[in-house]
Amino acid sequence: MSLIEIRDLHASVGDTEILKGISLTINRGEVHAIMGPNGSGKSTLSYVLAGRDGYEVTGGDILLDGVSILEMEADERARAGMFLAFQYPVELPGVGGMSFLRGAVNARRREEGEDEIDHLEFVKMVRGKAGELGIKDEMLKRAVNVGFSGGEKKRYEILQLALLEPAFAILDETDSGLDVDALRIVSEGVNALRSDAIGMLVITHYQRLLDHIVPDFVHILADGKILKSGDKNLALEVEKSGYSNFTDAA
Repeated sequence: MSLIEIRDLHASVGDTEILKGISLTINRGEVHAIMGPNGSGKSTLSYVLAGRDGYEVTGGDILLDGVSILEMEADERARAGMFLAFQYPVELPGVGGMSFLRGAVNARRREEGEDEIDHLEFVKMVRGKAGELGIKDEMLKRAVNVGFSGGEKKRYEILQLALLEPAFAILDETDSGLDVDALRIVSEGVNALRSDAIGMLVITHYQRLLDHIVPDFVHILADGKILKSGDKNLALEVEKSGYSNFTDAA
């Protein structure tokens, strides 16, 4: 059974149709990349998958492990195993980082029928994974994302990904705002999590991210539709000639 199955998905914001019939299947162990020009519907797809308010599904379906998630709220989808790394992670003043992380992890554990993790064990686990991502203890003591640089915010999201161990992860333009060193660190964190237990959807505007997180499949999205699919070489084709070859043909 496929992990994620998107069936002829149509979605609108207000009276404007953004997604115009997307079909895509992602299995566990696979990394798929969505590329496309600005305004093509990439971020809309990520938000619709995650259940963000303000986006109306007008047709089609989304299945997670064979079960439709259209009626699930965003938090239900997260507990069921979906994870979204935002293009622009938000700051949460007054919300302590460790409390936030532990609350999220324990919510997932409860959903899986597991016991909650105690504070001391959790601190040990967080510090181990944070060290691998270059996240210092001082960052963990702050409110979520408050005072973080762009690179720190993205590393913090990959830490969440590592701790939550979702079944399906969506990375929405994770490379946005990152310098070369931060991109390398974030990509190494993502690559360390690749396994047969998780499927990933990487959304990006540029090919450079896919030099670090090499996808199994690449899909070109424009005007709310997938125009072409292929392997990693399709990303190189985009880098060489741009999107016009695909959009003009369509």
